[in-house]
Amino acid sequence: MPNVPSVTVQDVPADVTLLDVREQDEWDAGHAPEALHIPMGELVERLGDLPGDKDVYVICRSGGRSARVTAYLNGNGWDATNIDGGMQSWQAAGKKMVSESQAEPQVI
Repeated sequence: MPNVPSVTVQDVPADVTLLDVREQDEWDAGHAPEALHIPMGELVERLGDLPGDKDVYVICRSGGRSARVTAYLNGNGWDATNIDGGMQSWQAAGKKMVSESQAEPQVI
């Protein structure tokens, strides 16, 4: 895989698009409140959902899928950055999370 730009969860700027590429069940269990959800498998057909005027920061559960998506986006005209450690690091850092149910948000 080509060199993929990445940052820690603490270094994610406030005014960026946060793209969560996890599967629906992972998203439902817990995600960042401001994130845009496009599962990795749907990305190609949903590229039009990404804003063209903002940096994209990509997150998954641990950083593997998001690194692949980051490399793909950078190869196709976006300015994308991977978030090291993914949602596991996000949760460990105490960052805000919401779930799609009444349950306590969690990373699965």
